[in-house]
Amino acid sequence: MREFRGWRKAVIGLWLIVLSLFHIYTAMLGIFEPRIQRGIHLLFILPLAFLMFPATKKSPQDTFSVLDIVLAFLSLFPPLYIITHNDELLLRLQFVDEVKRIEIFLGTMMILLVLEAIRRAVVPAMAVLVVLFFGYLFVAPYLSGVFYAATPPLSEIIEMLYLFTDDGIFGSITGVSATFVAIFVVFGVFMEKTRTGQFFTDVACRLAGSSPGGPAKIAVISSGLFGSISGVAAANVYATGVFTIPLMKKLGYRPKFAAAVEASASTGGMLMPPVMGAGAFVMAELTRISYLDIVVAALLGSILYYASLILRVHLTAMKENLKGIENKDQVPLISILKDSFLLLPMVVLVALLVMGLSPFMAAVTAIGASFFISFFRKSTMMTPLRLAETLRMSGSNMVMIALACTGAGMVVAIVTQTGLGLGLASVITNWSGGMLLPALFLVMITSLVLGMGLPCTPAYVIAITVGGPILLAAGCQLLQVHLFVFYFAILAGITPPVCIPAYCAAAIAKSKSLQTGFEAFKLSIVGFLIPYVFIYNPALLMQGTFMEIFAVVIVLLIAIFLFAASLSGYIIKNKINLLTRGIIAGAAIFVCFISTSPQIVNSIPVKAISGVIFLLALFRLAYAKLNRPIQVSG
Repeated sequence: MREFRGWRKAVIGLWLIVLSLFHIYTAMLGIFEPRIQRGIHLLFILPLAFLMFPATKKSPQDTFSVLDIVLAFLSLFPPLYIITHNDELLLRLQFVDEVKRIEIFLGTMMILLVLEAIRRAVVPAMAVLVVLFFGYLFVAPYLSGVFYAATPPLSEIIEMLYLFTDDGIFGSITGVSATFVAIFVVFGVFMEKTRTGQFFTDVACRLAGSSPGGPAKIAVISSGLFGSISGVAAANVYATGVFTIPLMKKLGYRPKFAAAVEASASTGGMLMPPVMGAGAFVMAELTRISYLDIVVAALLGSILYYASLILRVHLTAMKENLKGIENKDQVPLISILKDSFLLLPMVVLVALLVMGLSPFMAAVTAIGASFFISFFRKSTMMTPLRLAETLRMSGSNMVMIALACTGAGMVVAIVTQTGLGLGLASVITNWSGGMLLPALFLVMITSLVLGMGLPCTPAYVIAITVGGPILLAAGCQLLQVHLFVFYFAILAGITPPVCIPAYCAAAIAKSKSLQTGFEAFKLSIVGFLIPYVFIYNPALLMQGTFMEIFAVVIVLLIAIFLFAASLSGYIIKNKINLLTRGIIAGAAIFVCFISTSPQIVNSIPVKAISGVIFLLALFRLAYAKLNRPIQVSG
């Protein structure tokens, strides 16, 4: 992204501020009709891609080129046509009424401009992916079987990508980014500007900093808390990793491991309610399941994911005799209590959502709460300049997400309108032999491949378009299927060889990128198992009695502990050899298998054993707490 000065900085900043104010206005007073809302959204976003992001590394980094200005100017016309001709477009019949020449011209221009904007502002890999799907339109007549399709005429291609409001550039996915995602991006920046992220780090430091491997636990907890509202794993890595990674290295963690902990924790933030990297809102739009039901269902899985990370770093610290932070180096408890007011916006957000208010109203009210509490401290006070900077940053953070959603909408339109999705579904069904477990595995691989190098929201949308119908046809429930695909679209970010958050963390830690990626993959192994439990045992989605939910959680915690012991090579104050690690890993897999069977988990013996283990664990924690030596600071 370019760094501007002078009048260029002022012009771009004003444009971004107006973009943020537009989304706050519509969230407060009601959104416009779909084409108008999405059209205005892209009218602001698309020119920014050419002005803020250079075409190549050799392009000017602090000013615009003539080509940038021309492209930005041209990108205004296609959205303007959609906005000004909304009434006329509402009355046209899809694939019946003729597409006008001006619409073909502007639609072609829009497609090319969006592709170039994605290449610049998102990642080149996504632009290539969209181009490959375009290529399918022209090679499909030469393919056989389920992949055969007649190439539609240019007018139909333009119609489905430019004029539709279900899919395509101005489709429902862009609609989500122009409504829910945009307002929660603003909320996230307001939280960041009130230094809530630093507060999360201080809380994590106080909770776990003095225990063995405390800095790694700080990274896990703070990244999970901050990541749930930030929405971008790479941004989360830079926001918290610049503090946690050097601290982990200072206290003895290997650079590769320190970077992997931060990458895994930052990526997992998008699995953590209440915001889930905006994924919860996209899922609510696609499934018509209420937002509250989605975040409740996702809660236990995300907690277990972070429990696995904490256990892993704890056992690694015990094995390598890594100490925590001394009490004198921690933020005093009284300071944390004084800063606890920073949680007010999160409390307001969750409370209003639970009460049944719309996400729009909840987010706007939470933004108002952030604005209000900023005046509690001079360093965070929302002065006119600070408020302008907050709105500018909010608009800037929208650009990449909006363009990624637009690209995903184009892919979805091609997949659905050509029948490619059904073709892929048929192939996976045939390869799986009609059995559920192989089908789940193939959909997992598909989601991981499609998600490599892409932001989480478009990765999830594309993957669910391909894999969703397969699992629904196999008898899985709608919410189970979407959470299954969502998990793997997120975890693709730490799956080698393309694992952007791990590469970002490696840059901070000065470790090797690919090795860091594999280490992050190993740390996150439990995250790859949880979605399978979603499918086979809905109790993990809070669907069942208290005892059913309690039993599956305890069984999974046992599996998590065994996996952590096996991967760390340490258990109950003893290092273990390779053979023992293999046996423990086998036991972990067996316990995971048990967790997928409601009949076994809900049996009286398993419930009884789960209860006993839970009580023993509580007793052990209480005993350790009471017998911990008291550190006296000098």
